[in-house]
Amino acid sequence: MSRGTLPIRLIAIDLDGTLLRSDGTVSARTRAALTSVHTTGVATVIVTARPPRTVRLIAREAGLGGLAICANGALIYDLANEAVVSHVLLGAEISRRLIGALREAVPGVCFAVEAGLHYGQDPAYAIDSPHLEDADLRLDDACALCAEGVTKLIVRQRDWPLDDLARLISELVGASATVTQSGAPFVEVSAPGVTKAAALAALCAERGIDAAEVIACGDGLNDLPMLEWAGWAVAVANAHPVVLAAADEIIAANDEDGVAIVIESVVRSP
Repeated sequence: MSRGTLPIRLIAIDLDGTLLRSDGTVSARTRAALTSVHTTGVATVIVTARPPRTVRLIAREAGLGGLAICANGALIYDLANEAVVSHVLLGAEISRRLIGALREAVPGVCFAVEAGLHYGQDPAYAIDSPHLEDADLRLDDACALCAEGVTKLIVRQRDWPLDDLARLISELVGASATVTQSGAPFVEVSAPGVTKAAALAALCAERGIDAAEVIACGDGLNDLPMLEWAGWAVAVANAHPVVLAAADEIIAANDEDGVAIVIESVVRSP
């Protein structure tokens, strides 16, 4: 099957490393392509590990509206009304138990927490990662930050390889949480069953859109479930090798307007 034979109704697009250039901006060509595709009736949906507070700024720059799938699928955000539509929480007991186990097993480990529209760091994380943009920041002990359910727990240890840290966390949480990597220098832990694919599938089901009518574009390991679910999986040339191997189509890199080229081809399709 080729992409040209598919009836496309929705394009799901990752942000970092995919839609965004390496400097974090949206190119003029990409903005123009997004404007053009909206006139065809084909929907575009952001699907990202990012939280709403930074997604809404990028969406404004890109001219995107509607719903955005944030936090690897844990939260769906209405960009126009600036409101949370749905939210799947990682339980407080699981988070706090994991924090305790990691503090015993991994010297120097530190934590941050996404909780809906809010963000918190423990003091060690704040020292390790002092620069933070546009955040409603709370500084406190990680267990205190997880006194209630959270969107996701972020785990960092600068001296540990991320794959090793992710593997250890997966062993500790088992089926009680979802462990992901998004290309950032930390590991993310969400509620069980939370993936970009699950959130995208639910959103499409509400609109009567089948997986075969969806193009998904991504670059990272956290994009894999979404790419496997969609009818046509697109990886930018700068994607992780595992993502490149899973893609139906490999496009130009994020700094070479790969996503814009895909969108333009959809606009040209009959």
